[in-house]
Formats: sequence, C-alpha cells, structure tokens
Amino acid sequence: MSAGRRLRVEADGGSRGNPGPAGYGAVVKDAATGEVLAEVAESIGRATNNVAEYRGLLAGLRAAAEVDPGADVEVRMDSKLVVEQMSGRWQVKHADMRRLAEEARAVLPAGRVDYGWIPRAQNSHADRLANEAMDAAAAGRTWQRTTTAPGAAPAVPPAATPAVPAAAPAAPAGGGGEPLDLVIVRHASTPLTEQRRLSGRYGEDPGLSESGLVEARRAAECAEVRGADVVISSTMRRSRQTAEAIAERTGAPVLVDPQWDETDFGDWDGFTAAEVVRRWPAEFAAWSQDPAVAPPGGEPLVAVERRVRQAAAALRARWAGKRVVLVTHGDPLRALLRDCLGCGAHLQRRIRVDPASRTLLRLHDDGTSEVLAVNRV
Repeated sequence: MSAGRRLRVEADGGSRGNPGPAGYGAVVKDAATGEVLAEVAESIGRATNNVAEYRGLLAGLRAAAEVDPGADVEVRMDSKLVVEQMSGRWQVKHADMRRLAEEARAVLPAGRVDYGWIPRAQNSHADRLANEAMDAAAAGRTWQRTTTAPGAAPAVPPAATPAVPAAAPAAPAGGGGEPLDLVIVRHASTPLTEQRRLSGRYGEDPGLSESGLVEARRAAECAEVRGADVVISSTMRRSRQTAEAIAERTGAPVLVDPQWDETDFGDWDGFTAAEVVRRWPAEFAAWSQDPAVAPPGGEPLVAVERRVRQAAAALRARWAGKRVVLVTHGDPLRALLRDCLGCGAHLQRRIRVDPASRTLLRLHDDGTSEVLAVNRV
C-alpha cells in the first residue's frame, strides 16, 4: 500500500430471522484522525446475515471511493467469514456471496485495500447504522442519515423533534457579532461510569444507570439549560439519553454529531485506570506524557483536540447569538475547555467534570471565548 491518504471502512449487516428482514450499515473515516467522512445504511429486504454483511462491505467500499478514489483503505469488520474470504484465506462457496465479493474486489485495486477483524464492540457504529436501517424499514420509511460531514452543521434526525430554527448567519471575524452561549453537559452516569471504567467511542456503549436517569432529569431542570435553542449530542447512547431528557423539558430539538464522541480508548476500553497501568505500564506512561501517543488500537488526544476544534468552529458559525446545550463526554469537554483557556495537554486529566455537570462558555465570532463556570453539579 502507498504512503498517501488512508481511509478506514467499518461495515456490518444483520438479519432479523436469518434469513429475515435485513439491512447493512457502513461508515468511512479518516484513518489518522477518526473523523467521520461518510455514513451509508439501507434495508435490503429478506436476506441472511452473511449477505447483509457483504452488502455493507460493498457499500462501504463504494462510499470510500467517492470520498477519495486514490486513497488506501483499511476495512475492519466483526465478521470473521467476510474478512477471511476477502483476504483470500477462505473460499467463497455461496453463489450470492461470491457475486458480492467479486463486486467488492472491483471497487478498488486489490493492493490498496486490506482487511482486518475487530471485536463486535469496536464495530458499534456500523452496527447502529444497520439497525437504524432495519428499524426505519419496519416503520415504513427510508433510512436517513442523522449526522453530517465533519465541520458542517449536523442534520435533524428523521423521526426526531420539531423543525430547527433558522440558523443565525455567522458574523465576520472581529465584526462584533453576537456570541454563542454554550452550556456543556457531561452525560449522566452509566454502570461503567460508576465503576470508573474507560468507555470509549467504539466500546460497549452503555446506557444510563438508574442513578444516571435521575441525574439526567435533574440536569434537565437546571437554570443553565433553560431557553436552549438546540441540544447537540454525541452519537453515544449515554449522551443521547441525557440530551433527550433535556430536550423533553426544554422543547429544543436534538441534533447528533459524532465529532463530540468520547475518545477511542482501543484495547483499554472497559478497564479501570489501575488495571490499565498494571497490564500496559509502558504504553500508559507514554500516553500520559505525549498527547500524540494513542492507546493500543485507539485514538491520541491530538486527534480528539482536532475534531473538537472543528466541531466548535461549526457551532460558533451556525449558532451565533443562540443558546446551545452540548451533551458530550469527559475528554472532548476538557479539550474544548483547555482550548478556550489556552492550556496545554498536560492539564487534561487535572480538570474534573462530573457526570451531568454543566460547564458554561461564551464563544465570540472573532475566535475568543470566556469561561463562565466549570463543573456545576
């Protein structure tokens, strides 16, 4: 493979009955930064799991070719069958899958695509898209993407809340336009939060615990969220549940943006910090000292900072003069706060943000910002 641009395709498919109502999902990312570049999903009628997985692979490869036809592509799937067959180690005996495998090989030159297996927990994004497509078909509608490309304003979910108010035009830099009031809410507690375990963007994706549901309802009652024009959430379940509680109380629409997802902790996902130190002492030490070092199989802090900075710029441009509630996670929240304060990465782990806490920022059109409050609980 060349040393040029590298994309990552994560794909999945499923069948409710095997065979039964089936669908696929695929996501294309920048392999270096983890930024989401494209999402595709579709219900395909009655099919088997394996056929749905191959359809997801084919759609992901085609989406990657549209993003950058000259890029190298790493395909990651939790289907051992598809990975081994496309790698040439296993024969493709089923006629339908053989046809789809041939179509997939024809999308990009063989030397520019490599295949690798990942655990199901690390393929949750594509799995979610596949299930969204099947859910949409069961409801008699076509799947629609709920997020937009990095740096662009997120789109309204298809079965979501009321129409979004027209965005205020962004004022020119330094032009004295109205600032954006940003209320950042860390998601409420999950079982993993309560156990102090790492829970990254491609991990288990737990929902809120009983205590977390109470925290979310309390956050929805707080004065800081009143008068919100919109609630922005990461794609992760705990954030969306917290955002929905706030939206239900405030009447504001919920928009979803993957750039606000938690850090990808890779192999460390699900472990406590003490367990990580015991199992990966050298890797943890390097990660703690250098923001460009990633956890094994994960995402470095510099990549989180980059996507957070892009997402904040998009918010600043679209929602000037508005009040935005942003429901996100510990690392993106700290990265944004540090960026506003001009603090280095060495302070990342020294900033405490409790579950369901609120941090208040005011972002001005000239790029300056004010920190009004941190970690209100």
